[in-house]
Amino acid sequence: MTRKPAKPTAPKKSKAAPAKPAAATAAPTPAEIVGQVGASVGQTLERALDPLTAALKRAGLRRAEKAAGQFSPAAASPEAVQAAKASAPAPGKPGLAVSPLAVPFPTIPPIAGVEIATGRAGFYKHQREDLLLMRFAEGTSCAGVFTRHGVGSAPVDWCKRQLAASKGEDVRALVVNAGCANSFTGKPGADAVRRVATAVGKRFDCRQRDVMMASTGVIGVILDDSKITSNLRLVEAGLTEDAWAGAAAAIMTTDTFPKGAYATATIDGHEVRIAGICKGSGMIAPDMATMLAFVATDAAIAPAALQTLVSLYTRTTFNCVTVDGDRSTNDTLLLFATGQSSAPRIARAGDRRLADFREKLEAVLLDLALQLVRDGEGATKFVKITVNGAESPLSARKIARTIAESPLVKTAFAGEDANWGRIVMAVGRADEPVNREKINVRFGDLYAARDGLVSADYDEAAMSKYVKRAEFEVSVDVGVGKGSATVWTCDLTKQYVAINGDYRS
Repeated sequence: MTRKPAKPTAPKKSKAAPAKPAAATAAPTPAEIVGQVGASVGQTLERALDPLTAALKRAGLRRAEKAAGQFSPAAASPEAVQAAKASAPAPGKPGLAVSPLAVPFPTIPPIAGVEIATGRAGFYKHQREDLLLMRFAEGTSCAGVFTRHGVGSAPVDWCKRQLAASKGEDVRALVVNAGCANSFTGKPGADAVRRVATAVGKRFDCRQRDVMMASTGVIGVILDDSKITSNLRLVEAGLTEDAWAGAAAAIMTTDTFPKGAYATATIDGHEVRIAGICKGSGMIAPDMATMLAFVATDAAIAPAALQTLVSLYTRTTFNCVTVDGDRSTNDTLLLFATGQSSAPRIARAGDRRLADFREKLEAVLLDLALQLVRDGEGATKFVKITVNGAESPLSARKIARTIAESPLVKTAFAGEDANWGRIVMAVGRADEPVNREKINVRFGDLYAARDGLVSADYDEAAMSKYVKRAEFEVSVDVGVGKGSATVWTCDLTKQYVAINGDYRS
């Protein structure tokens, strides 16, 4: 199946209607207290939003067959961009088998006000696309959440600074490269980002600050911006509304499958679309999970409200997954709202007309986050860990994370060993309040421990059979309160060591 890219057209003027006043009965929600992104604000979020945990709903997303048709990484002219690329080289690192936990890429229709193109800048030695360009309609709102890593990266610094300057108003473009993180590169790395933003701004007739940037790859290598700027004309010629699958593939590093999610929602009776892609496989941990994620909607939502939403739902999605406990320097989640649907403009995140949109947005983010775990480097098991009976949701999350990130627990999962003693070990070293005499441990519906002792109906054979599944659940009750939390993780296998042992080779 081939797709013919649409002819490049100038983005349409936003048709977003003026903000309507909220209904008189609409009371502000706790979400309204969320501030801007930053380390101190992130800590405020953790404490202020915990009472909402029990109320947040999980919405499943329908998946379709993997999308076909991508642009050729070896295109040599604007005309070549028009050709289908069914025979294009596979994205990602050569030699990696697709994760046994992989899910198909969903069918994602165009999002009004979003144009996408991909190309090859040459950051990798092998033939593959490694450059993503997105152009947004005038008036597009943008919000972001970024790593709280102590080192950070040049593109993260750029986005945070520009969003603060523009307050998220009228963002016009996004440029993403794979193969070079441009992190720990000082002023030369920052200058490279600025030059790319300047070049894109000139082509799209917008300001530097209207261009968002993201990078992924090896840390400590300065971005060769000429590889991007020299390819802009060719890549821009391929801009089309229908290229989400190619976009997801272009940003892969050690990922073994492209990751995407899609949902529709209603705002005041009008249908809006939400689409997103992400990348991530290793160096994945909560506290702004290690990844790049880009989500767009045709809804008309003010930047401040958009920031509240993305900050709120990052906490219940991306910050609830872990592969190896390591955080990256480049974590970036950007949410764009083009305002090109017929739905009215919404100014407050707590507006009751956003109820369905909020649920669907969280569902899209959770879907993407769980795909990161499914593609964990070397993963063969997808594990849901739930902690109940904790002193608070924060305490429950810390205990769940400690279990999920324990090498001993994760290697037991890899060996299909229901070693509940290792889980009890992890619970105790989380340094959170627990009642040893009331601790329960379950694998699915099977009790391993009950009330601080080996369960009277413990069945080793049944436990072993259960953990041979590709997907299973572990539940722990620590018996001191009502706090609960869920974290998703994977096992730790020899393949994880192999992948990371030759990462730069």
